[in-house]
Amino acid sequence: MITFPIFIVLGLFLLFASFFTVKQQTAVVVERFGKFNSIRQSGLQLKIPVFDRIAGRVNLRIQQLDVVIETKTKDNVFVKMKVSVQFKVIQEKVYDAFYKLEYPHDQITSYVFDVVRAEVPKLILDDVFVRKDDIAIAVKRELNEAMMTYGYDIINTLVTDIDPDTQVKHAMNRINAADREKTAAEYEAEAQRIRIVAKAKAEAESKRLQGQGIADQRREIARGLVESVNQLNEVGINSQEASALIVVTQHYDTLQAVGADANSNLILLPNSPQAASDMLNNMVVSFAASNQVGEAMKKAGASKKSNKSQQANEDFGIDDSTNA
Repeated sequence: MITFPIFIVLGLFLLFASFFTVKQQTAVVVERFGKFNSIRQSGLQLKIPVFDRIAGRVNLRIQQLDVVIETKTKDNVFVKMKVSVQFKVIQEKVYDAFYKLEYPHDQITSYVFDVVRAEVPKLILDDVFVRKDDIAIAVKRELNEAMMTYGYDIINTLVTDIDPDTQVKHAMNRINAADREKTAAEYEAEAQRIRIVAKAKAEAESKRLQGQGIADQRREIARGLVESVNQLNEVGINSQEASALIVVTQHYDTLQAVGADANSNLILLPNSPQAASDMLNNMVVSFAASNQVGEAMKKAGASKKSNKSQQANEDFGIDDSTNA
């Protein structure tokens, strides 16, 4: 009576011990009496109690291992590099992954150290930043060749961080700052030059237009003076008297313009009632004297030319009376 319940309990235990489940993206290695028996995939699985046992579970999902390496560049700068390796167990090679390699993370780390310390010393620090993808490709190629034998597939390798020595980073920052300041100074100098050139061109154009305006003004004044003199000549006033009259008229116009400004401090000298009359007389006398001097100079020039011609005839033996 007592043994019957024991057999029932034992039977239920053996029944439940015969079944086990395997999670998705996981493989289970089953051994029988310590020897490899089979590999079970996800789902409900059956094994022989006591004889079979689960030796281990293998993760088939993609895993990531971050490896930090300190090495030296070609220009003797020590850098710390972080290399992220993404890998997974090949489903068809679960046996190799479980039995051939006991510590896969250590194996992958060793290969990463070996490749990085072989590649980085060939490059200067600046090239390490530029060619980090080449380093990652070299690591992946070396790992694939080595880890494929053990049933591992290297999905990707990434150089996620490059950290030079602190003093080197400060020096690089100073170099970059100095270079940017130099560039900024060059741009500021170029902008200043452009402003100076533009200002000079504007001033030159202003002077040109100002000169053109003054020339046009004087041309119109001269044309007006000519017309005024011609009109005065028509009524019997000669050119000298007409010019003097125009000057006196301008003198009075100037006095009127000065008097119209209540705040003007300008004083014209001489400024007396008979100043205009004296100015007119002086100008007429000056014009007459100027005409006399001009006529005398013309006569002197003609006489001198005649003397030169007579001297030339005498030098060549020509008699003026004979020619006459």
